[in-house]
Amino acid sequence: MKSFRKIIILFLSLTLIFCLASCEKKKQGELIVTEQEFVLRQDKEHSYIIDARGKIRNVGDVDVRRVVITGYCRSCSEVWVVGQWLESVAEKMAEQKDLIGYLAVGEEAEFSFKQVANMYHQGDIAPEMPEKLEIVIESFESVN
Repeated sequence: MKSFRKIIILFLSLTLIFCLASCEKKKQGELIVTEQEFVLRQDKEHSYIIDARGKIRNVGDVDVRRVVITGYCRSCSEVWVVGQWLESVAEKMAEQKDLIGYLAVGEEAEFSFKQVANMYHQGDIAPEMPEKLEIVIESFESVN
């Protein structure tokens, strides 16, 4: 009887250890934007565009790949109106986002893309930048 109890206790202990080991948190990549800058550029005589550039850092536990970064203007209009900043609500085009192929743990990479927002503006003075500009890391894949 004593050896049977020992076998049962050993079996239950091993089962508990396997369950706890399988519940271990998977390591994932985590990215942060460390620098960001929005640049106002005159495209044509009455056309202005906001471009973006900056840096991101991998602060996660694993390397990442296929990082897609883009920008949004949360205070811009979705309808074209002269003198108002416009943000395209359609899917972002290639020049409106940047792709970083691979980023190891702790590394930093630069990004840049064009046309976060645009405006048709009449007048001699350049328009002011909109208020709510944002850099967004759209997606990435963790490398295990």
